[in-house]
Amino acid sequence: MPQVRLWRKRPYWHPFAQRTAVHLSYLSSDVCGDNRHDAVWPQTSNLGGTGCPELAAYGCPIPALVATFDLDERTIADWQDKAGQHAKRVQHQVVCQGQVDVGQVQADELYTKTQAGAVWIATAMTVFSRLWLWGTISWDRDTALVEPVIAQVRAAAQIGKPILFAVDGFKAYVGCIRKVFRDPQRTGKRGRPPLKVWDNLHIVQVVKQRVGRRLTSITRRVAYGSLEAAEAIMRATQVELGRINTAYIERLNATLRTWMPALVRRTRTPSGARERLEAALFWTGCVYNFCHVHATLAGTPAMAADLTDHVWSIDELIRFRCQRE
Repeated sequence: MPQVRLWRKRPYWHPFAQRTAVHLSYLSSDVCGDNRHDAVWPQTSNLGGTGCPELAAYGCPIPALVATFDLDERTIADWQDKAGQHAKRVQHQVVCQGQVDVGQVQADELYTKTQAGAVWIATAMTVFSRLWLWGTISWDRDTALVEPVIAQVRAAAQIGKPILFAVDGFKAYVGCIRKVFRDPQRTGKRGRPPLKVWDNLHIVQVVKQRVGRRLTSITRRVAYGSLEAAEAIMRATQVELGRINTAYIERLNATLRTWMPALVRRTRTPSGARERLEAALFWTGCVYNFCHVHATLAGTPAMAADLTDHVWSIDELIRFRCQRE
């Protein structure tokens, strides 16, 4: 068994094998297929089946877990970092493999503050299945923030299917989408073949005008493609709100703010570093995709996207074996 560092609220630590028992119900080791990634989660017996992974995924802050399980915050933070890295690999190897009929994709950004400074979070989702596709974190709201998200959307999308992007007025989206969603056109001539944007790609920007905090008007403009085809995709993927909008990704971002204490406005538990915030983002996103039953879907988003046939448990997500890259 690998030596796992387990901290108590004491000024010293020593390996798990050399200390007294702390009622560990399981020790998940080698969850990623090799010995470089070990995950350990303490689960006390007095919770009656309710474990820390569920509490952490649904918004329980680290100080509350420390008080409940009598562990040092470094133990929980260390597990969250490893769980987030594992969840990112699960997301990449299960979702971003060209098997999702994305239909309508909505993308948006979040602004939050960490102990290291303010950061921006870009996220994207499919409307029909409510599947969270990817998220990135950057210090600035620029092209480098949204381009990795668009690249992973393409990695998840089935080639040849029509795609509608509904985004806000941020100008970087249009250029990134047109840059990523293009393929070389083989002509048989010498030299590098020209790149052509997908024929079935459509981009609509939903621009909101405000006076202070009051919303005054909403403008929808076609940035690429045709409005008729975009509205046809919208009608096929939306069951409510019969106009092109960004309401679904805004609702998902509200869910992330609810489930991630670091994203709560005026929180007392801001993230200590951008890497730790990214780990929490992917852990929460994977739980949302595979373990959380959506009321409208009567299942999980992964089930609606035909990526799995059952609701995953937290333990199944933790023990999922990723392929070595």
